[in-house]
Amino acid sequence: MLQLLKTDSSNTDFKLLVQLLDADLAKRDGDDHQFYAQFNYIDAIKHVIVAYVNNIPVACGAFKPYTDTAVEIKRMYVAETYRGQGFAQKVLAALEQWAAVLNNTSCVLETGKKQPEAIALYQKAGYTQIKNYGQYEHVENSVCMEKKIG
Repeated sequence: MLQLLKTDSSNTDFKLLVQLLDADLAKRDGDDHQFYAQFNYIDAIKHVIVAYVNNIPVACGAFKPYTDTAVEIKRMYVAETYRGQGFAQKVLAALEQWAAVLNNTSCVLETGKKQPEAIALYQKAGYTQIKNYGQYEHVENSVCMEKKIG
């Protein structure tokens, strides 16, 4: 049975899943990984969800403030052996609901062209591609997306 825990970035299971995420991204991004890594520190994220199956941490996601009315989805990951079972969709939906309760009206995110599963997940969840924002503005491998919530 799936359980979703609202927590913050001090959660040890979240830290473990993020280590697995970073290892996966390092393989996918190759030489570009260091550029992206500088924007993915987790030391002060206040809104994290960790998904558990039979008390085993299997997926995670987080958000941080982006503007006064928008959050940025960060650190979405599903452990390899648990992929394809809808856990990412459930974590993402829970993050969106949490953000809406906090009076946010949209979510933005950045993912990479080398992560087609992530792009498909976000499109299925109603995200649309937008102009690359902030530090990703001139990064050809980045895909930025947005969804209205609330």
